[in-house]
Amino acid sequence: MNVTVAPPASLDDCLDKVQSQTFRFFWEGAHPESGLAFDKCFANGDPSPNIVSVSGVGFGIMGIVVATERGWISREAALERLTTMLEHLEHSPRFHGAFAHFIDGDTGAAMHFSEKDNGGDLVETTYLMQGLISAREYFAAEEQQEEKLRTCINRLFAAVEWSWYTRDEDDALFWHWSPDHDWIMNLPIRGWNEALSVYVLAAGSETHPIKPENYHKGWARSGEMVNGNTYLGTVLPLGEPYGGPLFLTQYSFCAIDPRGLSDRYCTDYFAQSVAHTHINHDYCAAVPEYRAAGVWGLTASDGQEGYGAHSPTFDKGVIAPTAALSSFPFLPVEAESGLRAMLDYQDGKLLGRFGFADAFVPKTGWIANTYLAIDQGPIISMIENYRSGLLWKLFMNAPEVRRGLERLGFTSEPHGIAPASA
Repeated sequence: MNVTVAPPASLDDCLDKVQSQTFRFFWEGAHPESGLAFDKCFANGDPSPNIVSVSGVGFGIMGIVVATERGWISREAALERLTTMLEHLEHSPRFHGAFAHFIDGDTGAAMHFSEKDNGGDLVETTYLMQGLISAREYFAAEEQQEEKLRTCINRLFAAVEWSWYTRDEDDALFWHWSPDHDWIMNLPIRGWNEALSVYVLAAGSETHPIKPENYHKGWARSGEMVNGNTYLGTVLPLGEPYGGPLFLTQYSFCAIDPRGLSDRYCTDYFAQSVAHTHINHDYCAAVPEYRAAGVWGLTASDGQEGYGAHSPTFDKGVIAPTAALSSFPFLPVEAESGLRAMLDYQDGKLLGRFGFADAFVPKTGWIANTYLAIDQGPIISMIENYRSGLLWKLFMNAPEVRRGLERLGFTSEPHGIAPASA
């Protein structure tokens, strides 16, 4: 008897399925009244107790842009949801313009992230602004509702007091400030890590800009963020040994287009991203249990022993689907291989209502029963940048982004940044 074997699904079909299903986290799984993204949802769809992630909201807004462009939701539905979200955000307390890390889904009140972190979080705020700016550039029609949306986004961005978060120094921006504990967290934002877009937006602000010195002395540490060593046969231009968790490359580059982007510290930020991703992939390829399952990708995620920032130097056996899937722009062949292996893993048990489970452990068979906003969001954004470059085009067209890159001494070829006034 002849048995007909169905051909494997095309890559486009796989990407459509993963992107659209992951988007449900931000559309169906969001807070029912505010539309804001919960920090975490469980496999059964229940959210973690009313906690909204501000960075997750930003990634979710980028997802709404992608969903509108791909026709999963109507433009009218997207505008209605975004308008509701912005109404709630405008009523949420801010701390010198910066939002808290977590806010209450019902009231918008700031929530403690840790005992003494109950105020402004500049990095979380930046990821929110990445999403808002992308939405503003996309919904650009001369129509009342879209004009109102853009006005509100501009107002929120203008209110962020970026320069205040330098603590009146010619050094780094600082991550946190609390009205109760002041600067007690004492965490400067220094590179290389996930926070490049903080400095770009801070430098591009018209109302509260930082100085180039804050970038060069603070972020770049006067050149000390440069690496240049070889790991597993790959030269890593910037950052910590072996590159660290993959989210360090992915979060800012969900919005900033690294292709041809350079400054005095790095001749090509796309090459930096490829190198970091290559090292992470090649490390996983040498681990027997990862290789046997055909999977790879170490980043921050839930794990069998709790949440952790997993990397080649901190490997707890935890693979996070977001790591490989958000690497499509940098290692497309390896990302596709990882995607197909994860679709087949344990007969499809990884893929659920809101996309792939946050993480799994090939050695033990453990699968997380959670979805995390900061892991689901980059999957949608980075796959879309691989497929169409949509979010890169939108964000790099924004005047504050062009202005910030120019002020910090970046150049971009061949994808280009239009001249912006300093």
